[in-house]
Formats: sequence, C-alpha cells, structure tokens
Amino acid sequence: MKIKTNDKVKVLSGKDRGKTGKVIQVFPIERKVVVEGLNIIKRHVRARKQGEKGQRLELAGPMAMSKVMLLCPRCSKAARVGFKMEAKEKKRLCRQCKEIIE
Repeated sequence: MKIKTNDKVKVLSGKDRGKTGKVIQVFPIERKVVVEGLNIIKRHVRARKQGEKGQRLELAGPMAMSKVMLLCPRCSKAARVGFKMEAKEKKRLCRQCKEIIE
C-alpha cells in the first residue's frame, strides 16, 4: 500500500481539491481512504425513544485512493511513492527527495 493510516495527504480532485488532511482509515480492497475533515457527508439519524429528537451527523466519507497524493514528511511536497527493498523489508520511498518514508 502506498498510503497508510496517519499519513498526511493532499486531495487532487473533487470538491475538496487542494486541501490536506490526515488519513483516518484505509480500505485496501475497495481502494478507498477516509481523510479527517474532508469529503463531509451528512447522515440522518432517526429518534429511537419517545421525546428524543432526530439529528443529522456530519461524517468524513471515503474517497478514492487515486484522488489523493501522499505529502512527504521530509520535503513537505505532494510526491509519488516508490518502493525500495532494505534488509528484506519493503520500504516506501519519496520520488522527489529520494528519502525513505517511515
């Protein structure tokens, strides 16, 4: 996976284009990510008990992984991600500054 939880990403397209945020959740099979505070969707919740009011919840919805790009922690630019084998471990690599991303 090129994008993991707690990574900072930049949105490339859609209503939140240009904004940055932290990845909360990753769905690798569906190739989607949930970014904190972006792609806000509203969910309507019905009242369960007598006298209780219904409400609208605002949640961060999943977006396609292809619409976000990883922000390199070293050079702080949106960069493509490569991979490098280091001591039998596959490490992520920033293609801009050639530094390993932890």
